[in-house]
Amino acid sequence: MELHTLQTLEYSHILALLEEQASSEMGKEVIRKLSPSDDPEKVRHMLATTAEGMDVLRLKGFPSLAGVKDIRSVVKRARLGSILSPTDLRKVAGTAYGERQVKNVIASIEEEETPLTILRGFMENLTDLAELVKSIHSAIDVDGQVMDDASTELARIRRSMTQLQGGIRSTLDQMIKSSQYQKMLQDPIVTQRNDRYVLPVKQEYRSAFGGMIHDQSASGQTLFIEPEAVVQQNNRLRELEWEEEREVERILSQLTEQVAECGEALLVNLSVLTELDIVIAKGRFGGVLKGVCPEIAEGGMLILKKARHPLIPLDQVVPLDVELGGERQGIIITGPNTGGKTVSLKTVGLLALMGQSGMPIPAEDGSVLPVYNGIFADIGDEQSIEQNLSTFSAHMTNIIRILDKVEKRSLVLLDELGAGTDPTEGAALAISILEYILAKGSPLMATTHYNELKVFAHSRAGVTNASVEFDVETLSPTYRLLMGVPGKSNAFDIARRLGLPQEIVAEGRSHISTDENRLEEMISGLTKDRRQAEEDRTEAEQLRMQAEHLHQEYEEKLQTLETEKEKLREKARLEARTIVTRAKRETEEVMKELREWAKARPQELKEHQLTEMKKRLDQAEPEASIRRSSRVTTTKPRSIQVGDQVLVRSFGQKGQVTEDLGGGEFQVSLGLMKMKVSEKDMEWKSSPKPAKEQGSTFYRRQSVDVKHELDLRGKMVEEAIPEIDKYLDDALMAGYPKVSLIHGKGTGALRTGVQKYLQRHPRVKEYRLGEQGEGGTGVTVVELR
Repeated sequence: MELHTLQTLEYSHILALLEEQASSEMGKEVIRKLSPSDDPEKVRHMLATTAEGMDVLRLKGFPSLAGVKDIRSVVKRARLGSILSPTDLRKVAGTAYGERQVKNVIASIEEEETPLTILRGFMENLTDLAELVKSIHSAIDVDGQVMDDASTELARIRRSMTQLQGGIRSTLDQMIKSSQYQKMLQDPIVTQRNDRYVLPVKQEYRSAFGGMIHDQSASGQTLFIEPEAVVQQNNRLRELEWEEEREVERILSQLTEQVAECGEALLVNLSVLTELDIVIAKGRFGGVLKGVCPEIAEGGMLILKKARHPLIPLDQVVPLDVELGGERQGIIITGPNTGGKTVSLKTVGLLALMGQSGMPIPAEDGSVLPVYNGIFADIGDEQSIEQNLSTFSAHMTNIIRILDKVEKRSLVLLDELGAGTDPTEGAALAISILEYILAKGSPLMATTHYNELKVFAHSRAGVTNASVEFDVETLSPTYRLLMGVPGKSNAFDIARRLGLPQEIVAEGRSHISTDENRLEEMISGLTKDRRQAEEDRTEAEQLRMQAEHLHQEYEEKLQTLETEKEKLREKARLEARTIVTRAKRETEEVMKELREWAKARPQELKEHQLTEMKKRLDQAEPEASIRRSSRVTTTKPRSIQVGDQVLVRSFGQKGQVTEDLGGGEFQVSLGLMKMKVSEKDMEWKSSPKPAKEQGSTFYRRQSVDVKHELDLRGKMVEEAIPEIDKYLDDALMAGYPKVSLIHGKGTGALRTGVQKYLQRHPRVKEYRLGEQGEGGTGVTVVELR
């Protein structure tokens, strides 16, 4: 892109705002040099990457990469064999640690939540340098000092130095407190000269004090003397300091070798982390602007929805909608000065530059940008005193340069085209310039005051009029861009509103040509129609919102009804479960009583007792009376006869008809209770079978066939269990206190399965293997309760 265009559209201001969002040194440096790309694929990839960065910020946030430093020169020196300083090593550690920071964030976002295909690809290029980070952090503290425990030897040396320094200070402190030396000292303090501990001694006591002189005061009245008592200790301290320096140098050399070994991985990580910092900076910038990542158009179409100039505060900027490209190759914007024409041009140009730099733009979803190979702008007052050029000459010089470079994929922005010269000639020249650019196929936007250009835009195919709205009542612009409507000068209206006498205004209007009057009338009509359309659109939008509100309200009510239905279903299920549980409990009680009777008095069990028991079991079954009552019976009801099983609707229970009382009434036995029931209140269920009307009862016949043993040999455990369960019930009904289960010896699997089942059977008192004469281990003898 041309430097002139970047300066005109204030692109550097955008880079400065973007730089504030970066956290690393390298990221800020790269952003300062960032320029738009004219490669569609590269732009599309940059915007897709930025969109992923915005997703990461929305879902998890992102750590600061302030610890990532420019370590390129540090790595180079390490490779050349120089020993790195503790500060350099801390920079390396901070940069290496950035890899773990970003990996943790990306890994915490599930792929199902958002794929992050590009950013996850970045992670694959990062090398894990945790060992290097650990080595540096364990040796060098945050202040850039080598720590005592960086090595065992360094810890020993510093421990000895501390002890020796304590001894020296103790000796000197005793001398200060001694009455022998107090009169000789200028001040009762211990200080250092040339890294050796000394005392400030008065000049006149030089010989009496003794020791080595290391310095004197400016006046010569004070000498800094190292007493003979600590000379040897200071010498030893100096030796330990040399040892410390050598050990620190060894530690730093060792760490430097590690850095050199990881040099290539460090540089790759630095590059990836820098790129990530820029991506996240763009994402943060998008959040500040409340922006979106635009789509990239294939056919050169520009669509901006509610676009805002990024350098104008949100509470002051007026959004604009623009469509440029395709059948609409050019837009001619007219309107009063300070009405927002220039801002409209700059907004379109600057957003195009931002999009081609991979930045979000302050617009709404659905905005589309093409990728221009050149954006050319002639905006503002180009007057140059230094070059002795008038405004017109400066504009023409710039336009000539633009015309020489413009091509089909260029965007041309021209402000006040043809201004600065005779209006007639200026308008004619402006039209010819526009025709030249249109012939090249370049999309363009231009602002003007000339009526001739309004007519040109109205009659020229591919060109449309636009204007910035002006409120005559308040004498102020609204800054709204109106597409399809040319601007009106409003000079007479403004003059009249300001108080110019009406006769002067009327006289002025009479000097305007008929064509110009018709044009003004056409503009007024179009403006009125546009305003009416806006009002209609607003009303339609309100109606749409009301419809959506009603629809949402309906959906909520429907959801509430569904919830209530589900609650009712759940309540019904709970009630049904309660009924079934009660029925099962009643069944267990009947069976328990029946077994006890059969066991205690097998010969005394009467048929009517069994019948009563059976009726109680039938009555324990819950009736789905609601479901059955809802059915439509299409067949003729069967007549009720004595002996029939019937359902008494009013009780919801089954019973047996025992007597016909006449008059449509019957006596019905309901368990232990007999009552008179109307035929209308009964529903036929079944009639008694002839086979059951003769001989003994079913239970009595069954008991005759029950044997004292059950042969299970050759069966699997799964086959044997149901037979055992039925057999034990039959044996109980027959009154047998003890039975035998023959399972054979074999592998013992059947015996084990049978006995496990007997352990949990409620009617088994105990069991044992057969004794001699009973079958031994091939038989299990069961005692029933």
